Amino acid sequence: MSRRAAIADAAITTLARDGMRGLTHRAVDRAAGLPEGSASYYFRTRQALLKATVERLAELDSTEMVPSISLPVQSGHELDAFATAAAAIIESWLTNGRERQVARYELALEATRRPELRDALVASGAVIRAMVASQFAAAGIRQPGQRAADFVAFVDGLVFDQIAGAGSRNLTSADLVAAIRTLLAAVTGTES
Repeated sequence: MSRRAAIADAAITTLARDGMRGLTHRAVDRAAGLPEGSASYYFRTRQALLKATVERLAELDSTEMVPSISLPVQSGHELDAFATAAAAIIESWLTNGRERQVARYELALEATRRPELRDALVASGAVIRAMVASQFAAAGIRQPGQRAADFVAFVDGLVFDQIAGAGSRNLTSADLVAAIRTLLAAVTGTES
């Protein structure tokens, strides 16, 4: 792992633990176990550090999703396999990847006030939507780009509700598969 990736990972941890106010170069140095000044050497400004963090989140998500979601989707049966794979990723995000999701929410809220950060979030989100759209296109689903955008938005809401929302449901693996299959049916017009 490169020094830049280690610093971005430490920024993710710092954001999840201390929020946006706690994200400083010095705090990231401490979280990474690096000498003071290391984060600011690689990422001169706070904005550069935030952008690197967004890019690292996208890299981690893409790396996690590629082997799981790259399924030969061609019918409702394969959509079940897609739902199972997607649910496994979401379950990972809700457990060992929870820190990444909390950091993502911190960044998303900050992006409402920082257009340059919003641009980075939009670009990273486009990668995920494109991955889903390609699977929908392979399944012969009409308007795969729009359907993928809808699906990802619904999944974002589901994850947010489980991590930070007012929802009181603790979804099991089976619940997640059922919820994802229902979402797929709703956005793609297939039978659930």
